[in-house]
Amino acid sequence: MTDVEENVPLKDPGDAESGPCKPETSGPTREDMSSPKDHPFLLSVTGLIDTVNDVSKLSKEIGMNHDFHMEEKVLPPSSLEGRVKETMHNAFWDHLEEQLLAIPPDFSCALELLREIKEILLSLLLPRQNRLRSEIEEALDMNLLKQEAEHGALNVPHLSKYILNMMTLLCAPVRDEAVQKLENITDPVRLLRGIFQVLGLMKMDMVNYTIRSLQPQLQERSVQCERAKFQELLNKQSSLLDHTTKWLTRAVADLSTPPPSCPDTPNSSSVVCPSPSEAANSPEPLSPKMVLSQGFLNLLLWHPEDEEFPETLLMDRAQLQELEAQLRQLTILASVLLVASSFSGSVLFGSPQFVDKLKRITKALMEELKSRPEEEAMLTVSEQVSQEIHQSLQNMGLAALSSDNTASLIGELQNITKKENCVHSVIGQRIHLFLKCCLVLGVQRSLLDLPGGLTLIEAELAELGQKFVSLTHHNQQVFGPFYMEILKTLIPPAQAPETEVGSL
Repeated sequence: MTDVEENVPLKDPGDAESGPCKPETSGPTREDMSSPKDHPFLLSVTGLIDTVNDVSKLSKEIGMNHDFHMEEKVLPPSSLEGRVKETMHNAFWDHLEEQLLAIPPDFSCALELLREIKEILLSLLLPRQNRLRSEIEEALDMNLLKQEAEHGALNVPHLSKYILNMMTLLCAPVRDEAVQKLENITDPVRLLRGIFQVLGLMKMDMVNYTIRSLQPQLQERSVQCERAKFQELLNKQSSLLDHTTKWLTRAVADLSTPPPSCPDTPNSSSVVCPSPSEAANSPEPLSPKMVLSQGFLNLLLWHPEDEEFPETLLMDRAQLQELEAQLRQLTILASVLLVASSFSGSVLFGSPQFVDKLKRITKALMEELKSRPEEEAMLTVSEQVSQEIHQSLQNMGLAALSSDNTASLIGELQNITKKENCVHSVIGQRIHLFLKCCLVLGVQRSLLDLPGGLTLIEAELAELGQKFVSLTHHNQQVFGPFYMEILKTLIPPAQAPETEVGSL
């Protein structure tokens, strides 16, 4: 079973009578389609988790993630479950073939298949497509088909041809090729088997089309449900916002203190802060949006042992920890690429193929940081990167690195993960600045002028920024009223412009 394709356009939805609309499928596949895992919570707000059921969690996931989509589970052919499923399917289709070849033919299994196909086709119709519904009901009238079968007159190839024509009308454009391939199959059993496989994909397309259509309503429901549940708990426990208040107080203090200047390094001294960054950092009177943006950024640096995590973000803590881990990985990756480029020159790093290969190697080796001592893992990274640069320089007919330069490169890469490392520090600050720009200006605009050293990880930054913005946007929609009440006491009225909750 193939994956659901990305951005499948709809055919004209107005063809209620001349042809139904083709459902749109959704975007990139998510690795885990289950509801969010349990998160660590404070004992004082354990009730918050108990009141949010799985339906609410799924509603929130669908509402927050515009790329959310369902996908049929594909079993590895080598797995026991996969082999058992394939064996049972083959046995069924072999049995169907025996029935159809018998004299006289036995149509009992074929009738059940046609009944199920009819149900699937009807499920793919929109409510207003009454003419097509009547046509399918008439063409696949099970009582009539049963009578034909009893008299040995059931025309399976003719019915299959009708089903294929209907599938052509109902399928998403991405399935057109698969349906056309079925038209070349003359064996009735193989044809029915192929029809079922493609109908399975069409069912999943319709599910994802429905999810996308309902996303605004699901998001609104999720916001209302979470806010109501939290308010209910707050009514019972007035101290439920204590940690949230401390979190916002710290954000106000951070904004009121001038930020330290970026450390100068030979690799970054020529970098000029881009206009979106300047806009994000320009001195302005404190506003609720600025404070919340700073607060959300602080969460990416949260110490895991700090139990005073904001109550309003407990449901998102696991996702924030995942984003923090992704941020750390990107900081190391960008630092490695920046150091490597300073040794190998612009010619080598002007090759997209070389950069992509070096990124793949570095990402794969960085996975070892989770299971091996950091120093040992980074030694492997530095040696492999050095070897790749040396080999690529030779392949391009360029001068290879000297032994001194090779030793210096390996030495610098080995220390890249240490927080006191200048390159690591600069790259970390610039990624945080990018994320701040994303909160203030949006992801796409922030990508227009990336700070130096980040252009090679633009795609990865876009993914990180979109996840971060989606999470924070949903959180502000849910808890905006609570934040506004707290910020009224933290931001002097003379400093804070009037801000409606909806504009957060």
